[in-house]
Amino acid sequence: MTTTGVFLLAILALGFLITFQIAKASEYVSVLKGEKKSFEQNNRINGFLMVVFLVLGLIGVYLCNEALYPKTLMVHPSASDHGENIDTMLKITILITGIVFFITQILLFWFAYKYQYNDKRKAFYYPHNNKLEVLWTTVPAITLCLLVGFGLYYWFKITGEAPENAMRVEITGRQFGWIYRYPGKDNTFGKKYFRMIDEANGNMLGMVWKDSAMETPNGVQNLKADATGYDDIIETSAMYLVKDKPVKLIINSRDVIHDVGLPHFRMKMDAVPGTPTTMWFTPKYTTEEMKKITNNPNFEYEIACDQMCGNGHYSMKGLIKVVTEQEYKFWLAQQKPSYKPAEVAPAASPAPVADSTKTAAAGTPKAVLAAN
Repeated sequence: MTTTGVFLLAILALGFLITFQIAKASEYVSVLKGEKKSFEQNNRINGFLMVVFLVLGLIGVYLCNEALYPKTLMVHPSASDHGENIDTMLKITILITGIVFFITQILLFWFAYKYQYNDKRKAFYYPHNNKLEVLWTTVPAITLCLLVGFGLYYWFKITGEAPENAMRVEITGRQFGWIYRYPGKDNTFGKKYFRMIDEANGNMLGMVWKDSAMETPNGVQNLKADATGYDDIIETSAMYLVKDKPVKLIINSRDVIHDVGLPHFRMKMDAVPGTPTTMWFTPKYTTEEMKKITNNPNFEYEIACDQMCGNGHYSMKGLIKVVTEQEYKFWLAQQKPSYKPAEVAPAASPAPVADSTKTAAAGTPKAVLAAN
């Protein structure tokens, strides 16, 4: 065990010992003073501490909000149209739950102080009230149903059919990084098969670029080369999107469950092996515009993996570059398809037949030549 571990254990043991001694001292004081008098004194102290905790707690909530709110994403506008709806729904939820929180907490701690035990006061017995129970059951139920309903509505919009003019980008998670694929001039993604993945030869997604016979659970399957994948563009550095143009993300995973988290766009979706998932949105600001909005010259849109996908989870950070239409066309023109057709090596010429006489002259025993 390290020195730090021993030190922490010593602190825990010391804390336990101090707590035990305080409890024992309090017990001895109760015996000396008398149980009733000690109970009343402790009751007054606890009631006062309830008020202190209430005041300090509310002050702490205020100070935490002042210190941490500027560091939240809510300070800056959402970078997508769907994200605006998510922000609105979040603000409504915080408003409702915040009002309920302050009312209930203030009443809880104040009542603990105000109505502490007193010999001269008798508690009012109030066992049942149908109207009150219906009220505090139906109002929260209706409120929660409305919040859930709006959440489902926006969810179905995000995961529904994208507009016809939407660009399509496939994003695949792997341990530990992201792979982005764009369809080529034919605007069609080529077929892929996970058993065709070959990192050494540049086939990170298992593209079916050539005829192959692959063994499957159902037996040997002959895969025909898919020419629609010859012009596909595969990138790992960053995903390029166009401002004000809808984009549909087709999400996959190559190994374990990952999660495409887009915090600045207020969206996320799991990447599940063997089960493609989709979502779509429209970026509102380019990366350069967002640098000015956030007053951060180093700002970059981030893809965060929101699933614990292994020891290298911390490195699952991807980049999104939101650019103008012209900038995107310029970037796309510089990209080359990932398909590299295999060069057919020239047929090797047959090896010359050795002359037995020359071989013998070179030192080959005649007995060996005769045997041949």
